[in-house]
Amino acid sequence: MDYEKLYNSYYMQVYSYVMTIMKDSYYAEDITQEVFYKAMKSSGKFRKDSSESTWLCAIARNTCIDILRKQKKYVQWDEMEIPNHENIEQSLIDKNTAFQIYQLLHNMEEPYQKVFQLRIFGELDFREIGNIFGKTESWARVTYHRAKLKLQERMKIDE
Repeated sequence: MDYEKLYNSYYMQVYSYVMTIMKDSYYAEDITQEVFYKAMKSSGKFRKDSSESTWLCAIARNTCIDILRKQKKYVQWDEMEIPNHENIEQSLIDKNTAFQIYQLLHNMEEPYQKVFQLRIFGELDFREIGNIFGKTESWARVTYHRAKLKLQERMKIDE
């Protein structure tokens, strides 16, 4: 694996993703560096069943959560500022609904989970999401829409 190429290709995407979670440029820079270090250390574990950017964003998400927990500044999911994208995202304001959505999203199958996360938390447009997966913009739109419908269905079942 060419680590320099990986770093140059995905640095800004990972940094942006981390910024949406941490809301602090100092932490975002530090965590982004750590993400690439972890990726380099564990490159043998990369199964290539997802894109490199998806793999890196998963490492970033887990690293952010670990750091927040270690600092005892763990932000409750419902307290995070989440971009407002449509009706389901608007419901994240409600504390109980936010927790329920995160639980359901955690158990959602791929690629729906990653597409939803990249759209909402990564603030990526559909073209960028399609590129990450090596698919079209239309594929990303349809997959996001299906993920949103799956979340809504599962929320109704849980009520």
